[in-house]
Amino acid sequence: MSQSKLIYVHDPMCSWCWGYAPTWLKLKSELAGKVAIEYKVGGLAPDSQDPMPQNMKEMLEGTWHKISAQLGTQFNYNFWRDCQPRRSTYPACRAALIARKADKEAQMVAAIQNAYYLNAQNPSDESTLISLAEKIGLDKNEFSEQLASSELNDEFKAELSFVRTLPIQGFPSLVLIKGNKAYPIEINYTDWHYSLNQINSILK
Repeated sequence: MSQSKLIYVHDPMCSWCWGYAPTWLKLKSELAGKVAIEYKVGGLAPDSQDPMPQNMKEMLEGTWHKISAQLGTQFNYNFWRDCQPRRSTYPACRAALIARKADKEAQMVAAIQNAYYLNAQNPSDESTLISLAEKIGLDKNEFSEQLASSELNDEFKAELSFVRTLPIQGFPSLVLIKGNKAYPIEINYTDWHYSLNQINSILK
């Protein structure tokens, strides 16, 4: 099993990833020591300073209500009143890559999700990301420099290119790599056993 790994493809600002988070964490815990786990960012929406159009705001808020109704996920809908949303998730993805180098990627993703979905803060804003980085123990000045660096952007672009080669339909997605083969793993948003059974059957 040492050559096998499970890739979790996500975006820190993907609302369905937030809905899946409790199930994912249980699955991840169950697989600890059995298979290597890697996070990969998917990059939902490119860099933009433009305010989000009203119809998109309404559509995304509606998605939050849908997820909450289906999964019981908590959301703070004040975000849509108190913030100036932009359709830009790339900064949050880059923040996850910086945290990965310090073995704090999962912490950074959780911090972004909690800020966005529960505390009505905007992770499209670099100031929000810098504050969250400091909270999880990263040096805020180093983080700020890296966030704006061309080297980080090149790494991010390479990751997006790799993710596009995987057999996925959207985010969140799971892909099990065994040998030279990539196996898409179906997700059940409320039942981690569903994915575990598929993974175990492939790893046999």
